[in-house]
Amino acid sequence: MHGSIEARAATDIPVVTDDMARDGGAASARDPQNAALSFFCPDVTDASTLKRVQQFMDFGYSVTVFGFRRERYNTDYQPPWPNVPLGFTTDARYWHRLSALLHAIPALFANRRTLARASIFYARNIDQLLLALLGRLIAFSRAPIAYEVLDIPPILMRRGFVPTFLRAIERLCLRRVSLLVLSSPGFHRNYFSAVQKYAGAWFLLENKLYPSPTRSTAVRRPGSGRRPWVVGYFGLIRGEATVDLIARLAHRLQDRVIFKFGGVFTTVGQAKFETVLRHCPNVVYSGPYLPQQDLERLYREVDFAWALDLEHTDHNSRWLMPCRFYEAGYYGVPCLAVHRFEVGNVIEKHRIGWTFDAPLEESLVRFFERLTEKDYELIRSRLAAVPPSMFVAGEDVAQLCEKLVRPDARSA
Repeated sequence: MHGSIEARAATDIPVVTDDMARDGGAASARDPQNAALSFFCPDVTDASTLKRVQQFMDFGYSVTVFGFRRERYNTDYQPPWPNVPLGFTTDARYWHRLSALLHAIPALFANRRTLARASIFYARNIDQLLLALLGRLIAFSRAPIAYEVLDIPPILMRRGFVPTFLRAIERLCLRRVSLLVLSSPGFHRNYFSAVQKYAGAWFLLENKLYPSPTRSTAVRRPGSGRRPWVVGYFGLIRGEATVDLIARLAHRLQDRVIFKFGGVFTTVGQAKFETVLRHCPNVVYSGPYLPQQDLERLYREVDFAWALDLEHTDHNSRWLMPCRFYEAGYYGVPCLAVHRFEVGNVIEKHRIGWTFDAPLEESLVRFFERLTEKDYELIRSRLAAVPPSMFVAGEDVAQLCEKLVRPDARSA
């Protein structure tokens, strides 16, 4: 779940016409050229949504997006593909979602002809899965449904009546899903298999870069020498525990390390972050950025990528594979991560970064006090030898589309 959803009444319900969405009625998921795909998402402006929609379009699908928006950022963005607006989103206000889902139902009825043409329903998070199931029912469709999960919401890992009820709803929905799509194997191993007892087909679709960005041959910034090391944190800025740790590190390592932030705030209060900026001269924020245009410039300016997610260390943060791992790896920047977290395990397996044990603050301070240029270059050169396919999507979506019509395999 990517934040909660706040309902907005709409006087006019948008309807996607035949001119807006190519008629894919004669096509099928098995032959995706011009086949229709109904894509349900929690944020039409999210970079991962844009990436996934583009992947399906490049593979030949005619995509119509049924999506919500966030109120905090990207409010003026207009998607280039057929889009049915469903409402507005904010972060971490779960109880507003039911109202928003109810307000979205008229849009489904108004676009039932578009839904009836769909060869595939593709839903990102449990809210959107409920809408996709309802949309398929409204359209009298028997098209397969794929359920993509990018995070495990904290509420699903709690005890009590409401979390138990929500897990039961998800289990019921999973019985009607043709394929579960996960961005990390940790989600399947620790949640869907262990908690939800899901034994159906699933597919690993990592948060790899797509399309493959260009990389210049420009020489990277010179070795640290006597200048401070630079740590980059680019993307969704979330988790107050993470920001608190960086603030403490910045205070203790003022002459050794600069922390550069870029992106948008999600579960971190902007006012609190601005306080950190005022008190820590070696913490810098460059604002939002455009991934395809700005990523190379951002990563050329740093020595490390921060991949220590401390927002939900008992579950989601421990299991996920962050986008930063793939972005930084592609541009040759080693990651810093937590030992025994999913991303930390991958880094240790390939020896392409550094991982840290608790207490994290002391471990990181000790690391930067002892790090030599030779030690750094050894890891960086090993990372440079990794094939780009580890970080850039290749045949992943083609394999996914094949799974959608032949969801028989029980693992990715």
